[in-house]
Amino acid sequence: MTITMTTFGLTWTDPDGTHRSSAVAYDKPSADNLKKELEAAGATNVLIIETKPGQLPEPAA
Repeated sequence: MTITMTTFGLTWTDPDGTHRSSAVAYDKPSADNLKKELEAAGATNVLIIETKPGQLPEPAA
């Protein structure tokens, strides 16, 4: 049996308008929790993006 690990990164916009992206990869429950925390802190356009090993999302322009 093959086990496939799926990782996720996040992108968002800070309240001041700065576009950001996560610097680490997360599992799905952790990414969901971080999304909630970011939205509670006032971040907008919070997206969870599936990534491949060694890949991280780029901030939106």
